[in-house]
Amino acid sequence: MTLKILTVAGLATFEIYAAIPAGFAFGLPAWVIFLASLIGGLTGVFVATFLGDKIKKILARYRKPKPEKPKTGLIYTIWEKYGIIGLGFVGTMTVGAPVSIGVGVGFNVPLQKLLVWCCLGVITRCALFTTIGYYGLKLF
Repeated sequence: MTLKILTVAGLATFEIYAAIPAGFAFGLPAWVIFLASLIGGLTGVFVATFLGDKIKKILARYRKPKPEKPKTGLIYTIWEKYGIIGLGFVGTMTVGAPVSIGVGVGFNVPLQKLLVWCCLGVITRCALFTTIGYYGLKLF
């Protein structure tokens, strides 16, 4: 059972959409799936934040400054409309925390604020999808 829990937590580090169904496929109780995916998801947020900052510093040493391009496109529109909350919470709910943090590093977002919103997104995402999975299996 420990290996199953660690597998769910490891999957949640990268993608919660894979971790929660795997937990149900392993036959784990819903509360164990929630806790394992929550711990794995939060670990992924902190690892991505730490590595994103380190990678940014390494690249800044070797990167030559480019002329600034006009800020157009869908991602800039979303960024201008929703800001850190949209990037951290909504981005985590849709594409995942590592991607949201990567985009945030690219936009030079304060990582402490983004970290808070990504953590809230992970907690909400784990609770929501574990509940949907639990009651969805009850229908069968």
